[in-house]
Amino acid sequence: MRAHPASIAAPLARSRRQRGFTLIELMIVVAIIGILAAIAIPLYANVQRRARIAKAQADARTLASVISIYSAHMGTIPGAASQLTVQQVNAQNETAGPFLARIPLPPGTAAGWPAAYAIGLDSVIGTFQISAAGDSATVLVP
Repeated sequence: MRAHPASIAAPLARSRRQRGFTLIELMIVVAIIGILAAIAIPLYANVQRRARIAKAQADARTLASVISIYSAHMGTIPGAASQLTVQQVNAQNETAGPFLARIPLPPGTAAGWPAAYAIGLDSVIGTFQISAAGDSATVLVP
C-alpha cells in the first residue's frame, strides 16, 4: 500500500509550526520564577540588615580603639570626639594624630539609624560609651 503524498506532508508542516512554547509551559516558568523571587527577596533584605548592624559594630569598635589610643598618648580620654581628628601634643611635648581621619557615620537613616553615633565621653572619671540603634538592634561599646 502506497501512502498518499499529502498525508506525508501534513506532519512535516505541523512540526514546522510547533517551534514555540505552549501557554502552559510559559505559565509554569513564570510560576517558578515567582516562587524563587518570593524566597530570595526576604533573604536579600535580611542580608542587608545584618550588614548594616555589622558596620555599626565595626565602627563602634574602631571608635573605642581610637579613644584608647588617644588616652594612651594623652593620659586622659578626649573631651570631645572632634579631638580625635586633629594632631595632639601630650604633657611630654610629643605630637601624635590625627587618630582618625574622620568620625564614621552610621549605616543609614533610611533603616532607622541616627545621623551620628552617640559618643558619651566623661573625661573626669575617664569613661566613654559609644552607641547607636537601628534595624531593631542597638550597638553599645563598651
